[in-house]
Amino acid sequence: MSQFQHSTTPRETPRSEQTVSTPTPSYARHPGSAWALGGTVFAGVLMMVGGIMSILNGIAGIATDTVYAPIGNYVFEFSLTTWGWIHLVMGVIVTVTGWGILQGKDWARGLGIAFASLFAIEYFMFLPYAPVWSVIAIAVAVFVMWSLATSHDHERTS
Repeated sequence: MSQFQHSTTPRETPRSEQTVSTPTPSYARHPGSAWALGGTVFAGVLMMVGGIMSILNGIAGIATDTVYAPIGNYVFEFSLTTWGWIHLVMGVIVTVTGWGILQGKDWARGLGIAFASLFAIEYFMFLPYAPVWSVIAIAVAVFVMWSLATSHDHERTS
């Protein structure tokens, strides 16, 4: 028989000591877990992007009070410099928490839900100054809260 021809004799059935089991990935053990993991990663990215945007928004508010058009009397009316500091501080906190979520840190998931809640409240109060961006930021914060609250703790391989 040449080296490129195959034998026509049937193969032996493998014995139990010959079989090799491959480990099942953690996301395959729970239905929908791959989506939850993807949602968690996406939530971390959204937190970092939203936090950086909030930092830039804060810097703009601190630098000049004419960034946004003046509004009439509003219940949550602060000076734009005050709003700038609020956005700057929240932006830094949300960005660091988003980084922690992407790194898989245990502390980041709970803090992510808490800070996303504060982020949504902050932008609700900021609605008169930037209504479109505020609605987008609130929607992002709600998605982040949902994603972090519904994701499973994934087993880590070391």
